[in-house]
Amino acid sequence: MESTRAVVFANGELVNAAAVRVVLQPEDTLVAADGGYLHMKKLGIQPHLLIGDLDSLPAQEVESLRAAGVELEIYPREKDATDLELALARLAERGVHEIRVVAALGGRLDQTLANLYLLEMDELKGIDVRLDDGREEILIIRSNATVTGIPGDTLSLLSMGNCTKGITTQGLKYPLKGGKLCPSSSRGISNVMLETEAMIEVRSGALLCIHTRQDQTN
Repeated sequence: MESTRAVVFANGELVNAAAVRVVLQPEDTLVAADGGYLHMKKLGIQPHLLIGDLDSLPAQEVESLRAAGVELEIYPREKDATDLELALARLAERGVHEIRVVAALGGRLDQTLANLYLLEMDELKGIDVRLDDGREEILIIRSNATVTGIPGDTLSLLSMGNCTKGITTQGLKYPLKGGKLCPSSSRGISNVMLETEAMIEVRSGALLCIHTRQDQTN
């Protein structure tokens, strides 16, 4: 795997598989975190790497991928990290600069929250990592970030931990200029993109950014 950009398919819910194609780029390294491979199979794509304890896949599926030359990294079922955490750590180790994680939202709340917190892994510092199922895109902003979409998309900013200060935004209906958001306030919810790019800068603290794309199926 030589690409500096990777897409990881987790084993969570994927309501609209077709929407995921928004996330994929031709040169991506494709990684299946255990049962995440089943989402890839429905899309007709094959992973470069299958990683995890593989307890969510039939043995014949695993052997078929092995025979096709897919790299397998198998762990014991009793372990201290989820399959997605293992995948993210391995990609960071291999020098990937950008990671998109598909099918990490929805379903069990504990799994969804755990996946959100994985964005704060020490190994991922300096890497652009986002959870993205084609409909929603989620990232943590500690300095600055650009979100690409279309006018009318929803963008919400939530403070993580203590209050986040020195927030400046561009391309949003309700701008902030050196503003502050705190966990006890809902002020940052449901802003609207006015342009194809929204830019967010933070002086101190961290923001959870949730970009919700408009439904383009109608």
